[in-house]
Amino acid sequence: MKYASVIVDVPAMQTDRAFDYKIPDEWEGVLTPGMRVIVPFGPRKVQGFVVETKDHSDFKRLKSITELLDITPCLTSELLQLGQWLTEKTLCFKISAFQVMLPAAMKAKYEKMIGITTDLLADLPKQIQPFFQKNSQVDLKDIQQTVSLKEIHKEIEQGNLEVIYKVKQKTNKKMIKIIKRNESFSRLAELVEQLPTNAKKQIDILTYFITNQISEISLQDLLTEASTSDASVKALISKGILVEESREVYRDPYQDSNFKKTTPLQLNDEQQKAITPILTSISETEHDVFLMYGVTGSGKTEVYLQSIEEVLKNGKEAIVLVPEISLTPQMVHRFKGRFGSKVAVLHSGLSTGEKYDEWRKIQRKEVQIVVGARSAIFAPFENLGMIIIDEEHESSYKQEENPRYHARDVAIYRAKLHKCPVVLGSATPTLESFARAQKGVYKLLTLKERVNKKSMPSVDIIDMREELRNGNRTMFSTALLEKLTERLERREQSVLFLNKRGYSSFIMCRDCGFVIQCPHCDISLTYHRHGHQLKCHYCGYEEQMPTVCPECQSEHIRFFGTGTQKVEEELVKVLPEARIIRMDVDTTGRKGAHEKLLTKFGNKEADILLGTQMIAKGLDFPDVTFVGVLTADTMLNLPDFRAAEKTFQLLTQVSGRAGRHELPGEVIIQSYAPEHYSIQLAKQYDYDLFYEQEMNNRKNHAYPPYYYIALLTVSHPEITKVVSVTEKIVQFLRRHVEYETRILGPVASPIPRIKDRYRYQCMVKYKREKNLHETLRKIIEHFQAETGSNDLIIAIDLNPNSMM
Repeated sequence: MKYASVIVDVPAMQTDRAFDYKIPDEWEGVLTPGMRVIVPFGPRKVQGFVVETKDHSDFKRLKSITELLDITPCLTSELLQLGQWLTEKTLCFKISAFQVMLPAAMKAKYEKMIGITTDLLADLPKQIQPFFQKNSQVDLKDIQQTVSLKEIHKEIEQGNLEVIYKVKQKTNKKMIKIIKRNESFSRLAELVEQLPTNAKKQIDILTYFITNQISEISLQDLLTEASTSDASVKALISKGILVEESREVYRDPYQDSNFKKTTPLQLNDEQQKAITPILTSISETEHDVFLMYGVTGSGKTEVYLQSIEEVLKNGKEAIVLVPEISLTPQMVHRFKGRFGSKVAVLHSGLSTGEKYDEWRKIQRKEVQIVVGARSAIFAPFENLGMIIIDEEHESSYKQEENPRYHARDVAIYRAKLHKCPVVLGSATPTLESFARAQKGVYKLLTLKERVNKKSMPSVDIIDMREELRNGNRTMFSTALLEKLTERLERREQSVLFLNKRGYSSFIMCRDCGFVIQCPHCDISLTYHRHGHQLKCHYCGYEEQMPTVCPECQSEHIRFFGTGTQKVEEELVKVLPEARIIRMDVDTTGRKGAHEKLLTKFGNKEADILLGTQMIAKGLDFPDVTFVGVLTADTMLNLPDFRAAEKTFQLLTQVSGRAGRHELPGEVIIQSYAPEHYSIQLAKQYDYDLFYEQEMNNRKNHAYPPYYYIALLTVSHPEITKVVSVTEKIVQFLRRHVEYETRILGPVASPIPRIKDRYRYQCMVKYKREKNLHETLRKIIEHFQAETGSNDLIIAIDLNPNSMM
């Protein structure tokens, strides 16, 4: 008898361990770790992951596994090990760690199909052959009635059959109709003579097959190429001259784009110096972490591409992470252009089906490179030769819900297992990474110059308080308008950036100062011009914009703050001749819209690109010579110790969009706090000085990288419960941690209520705290067990990215 240890899909403290089940005889030798199964759990049946199979179990009365969900493991042994590590590192449930590694399509309801992969039916055992005489895919349930799972498994291992998940949602595989000839060419020629002359279309079709000497063609292509109709094709099929079959095609989100093949460029001295240690690390299969610190436009991407080339030569695979927002078509083109079909792309813009197809390409080893956002770090490669994280300072690499992992930590962990290098690239690295490079934990590679020896664009800072004193009440300074007008006259392009983070358009009464808030969250409602709606960005509550103030009935109720729509309206008033493309959540909501707008801008169909966060990254247009930042300091006012760092990074990134080619660039930054060091130093592109000053501040206030921090947030519908639990947690922590460790709180969170749940938090700042993980786990165990109901939620974030 064999047994399997299964992690069940019941995310709770009490079930966060493996449960033993009997393996039915017919699945012995088939069932392996990494497969998903359905098991009886109490009165119901749940899904689970097999983590090991063994010959004996310490438990007596065991139930049997009811159903196999996979016939080939969906998690490799390395990913199973990684899941274990994630659980310890982020204090999440084991099931959450495994779920995060799978594409969404795998989590849905689906049927299992068995597909034939060999061209010869005779390769298959006699009892399996009849199933594939007419179809290339058969439902597993149908075969299982006469053939044992072991037999099927054997054929899968030999590569004659494969498993295909048919998701019951919209994520079915994409099928096309293929038309094949059923007769030899000479016979077709005879048939052309025999067909009546009025069957002109049928004659055209057969002639097409003969002249092009083809055996098969997709129905779609045949209809266009032979300019014929569906009916004529059907007539030939009914006569048995042609046959039709359905065939799967991968949904390739980039199939319409023809990628121009690119060849490696000559590296300059700096790039050569940077790539040498990386290549050494690849060829000697050593694990190293490199921090590539290079100004915007210094050619980091070319270094990535040539390092990957080396990895492929060694027969290994590479993962490239880029921030979600900069997964622009431009970035994808660079990789697809160099490596063609060896690249799979994973990001949130793809449909569930496309993501699943890309993931299958990786699993079937049809690709060697994956380019994607955060979750691509879990790509099921088994022979990794390198991991690259571009723009490593981006906050989107940190997942904000369970498991709260940082892609950089996962990358370093996987790279250690595979003995391969990790390259972190950025023009403005996080202080933590740069500090590690200074200490020699990471190896620092520096690129100080732009590839084409172009100087960085000149930056002017405009004090908006002065503008106001001079009677300019608009959102554009005089200098900014002058530069925009100049560009219009010279037929060059401009980018206008509106820093929206922490700066929303809220509704306020000018008479009594009343601000309309969400009834379920302690946060002001955001005004959306579309439909005059007020929306809460946390819980989704909506209401209509009132005409009078609910408090004092005054009619002077207006919205404050600038949204992109408002900026666009004002721009049209002052520069009526300018063609503007606006990029924000509203205009890029539809699939592919992002790409269309950027292509339009690239084709010079607009003079000004106006947008939020999403235009700060990775854009490279030769005619952009001016960048304007409308509100540089909105982020400085957020309750976050990284506010200055994030402002500096953003301004440097945005400025780097100007003058990347022949024409020199100019930048204007408008600010109400122009004297702030993060703004002044961004003007000089002086990262080193900024690093020094910011590190000083962090040291004085005991923040990372001098200290580690952990943020505990407790939430519950009753405020008294939240306060008492948070106080108990703080007391417990004080008793169990080292003397130097600081504990701040309990205090109300910056947003004290979300979705009718009150939120309190406390923060632990520590240097060396060997018992911390253990202590935190005890806290979760104690409070989750004590309440019994799941009304109380304790969220623990080690190294939080956001303090909200």
